[in-house]
Amino acid sequence: MNDQSSRLAIPLIPAARLGSSTWLLHLRYFAVAGQLVAIVVAVLIGIELQFGPLLAFVAFTAITNFIYGVYLRTSSTRLESDTDLNNGNGEFDTPTVDDTPTVRAVTLGLMLLDLMTLTAMLYFSGGPTNPFSFFYFVNLAVGGVMIWPRAAWSMTAVAIVGYSTILLDCVHVPELGPPVDENGFGLRSIGLMLAFATCASVVTYFVTRTSGSLRAREKELRESQLAKAANRRIEALTTLAAGAAHELATPLSTIDVISRELSRHLEGVEKPESVAEDLRLIDHQLELCRHILHRMRGAAGDTMAQQWYKTTVGDLIDATLEGVRDPHRVDVIDGTEDDENRTLWMPEEAVAQAIRNLIHNGLDASGVNGRVKVESRIDEQYVEFLITDEGQGMTDEILGRIGDPFFTTKEPGRGIGLGLYLTRNVVSQLGGSLTFSSIPGRGTSAVVKLPIANPENAPNVPVV
Repeated sequence: MNDQSSRLAIPLIPAARLGSSTWLLHLRYFAVAGQLVAIVVAVLIGIELQFGPLLAFVAFTAITNFIYGVYLRTSSTRLESDTDLNNGNGEFDTPTVDDTPTVRAVTLGLMLLDLMTLTAMLYFSGGPTNPFSFFYFVNLAVGGVMIWPRAAWSMTAVAIVGYSTILLDCVHVPELGPPVDENGFGLRSIGLMLAFATCASVVTYFVTRTSGSLRAREKELRESQLAKAANRRIEALTTLAAGAAHELATPLSTIDVISRELSRHLEGVEKPESVAEDLRLIDHQLELCRHILHRMRGAAGDTMAQQWYKTTVGDLIDATLEGVRDPHRVDVIDGTEDDENRTLWMPEEAVAQAIRNLIHNGLDASGVNGRVKVESRIDEQYVEFLITDEGQGMTDEILGRIGDPFFTTKEPGRGIGLGLYLTRNVVSQLGGSLTFSSIPGRGTSAVVKLPIANPENAPNVPVV
């Protein structure tokens, strides 16, 4: 019978991202087969039943299950295409159709329908004297695993009402024994109803609790896998940074020596002002390269790697602006004096570099004459830095991919798509968050939210 249900179900559903919905699909096909077998056996042993309504309910279950299978296939295909568009890799955080609110609502409706169908079939086949009345508990157990807890209790309520209904009235089948109460709804019926309600509640409670614990554990494992994958990518990037810093040090030193020699040779020699300006520009750019290499070594875990330091909101913003190109295009909105002097505990250079990356992205997006606004907000637990540019904004599709490694909207040669990825990792390692909001044609806002750490529990963390 399992082979038959598999042949019926598998062609309807793609292999990926099904979740537990496919189990419900198979169970319902199995239930259809089991009901048909029970009806055939009843015919063979001569039990008089109202076969017309019973076969109609079996057919109704089979038809709704076929429609459910087609619906799951459509939902799974749509989910696959949406995930591939927004996520790209889907390595560990691949969603299933069970995570879709619409599918969950449809599944709940189907399981409630199954309880009502079971009640109707029991009504025409002996009611509580029918041994298959125990299948109420099978439905409740399956629902407790598949449905969220509050909805599972709605199934319990429907099951109790259904069982009470067949206790009150049903089509009697003499072969299954005498009615529960010969004189109507008596003491035995009340006892059975109370016993059923108690057992149904206990089953639902423990199944939903166990299922909830398993889901929480699965979520923790998924988050742990995501964190490990992120750490592996960061380790690869920091190794690359260390290698690049080492390899670039020699040619930059050579350029620095040649530049200084050239400056000495040209001292006292009449030359155009543009040449002197070019020499000063070369010297400034070399100094900037030395600062970049210093930060790359720190990011790769050299002896200059960052520690947690005591700083203030104002000092952190000043440290951020020190390495910003075109600082005259950055407008800093100062807070109150108390907010500016508020004590923070965090790796100052790591956070400054993270915010600096956002400012540089804002400057690039705003064009040559555009400006970037930086402001801070602080409360008892968190400090927020809001960076707003005057660019063209981003679509929802780009916002969904922003921060992915090697994804960039800049022109070739102006970026490799790692700045925001590293910024997001720094912020997340500090227990904070990085969010973006944008309207096409009206610019983009980035919000860095960081906890105000306690010096007693401020750890040393890898930085970028």
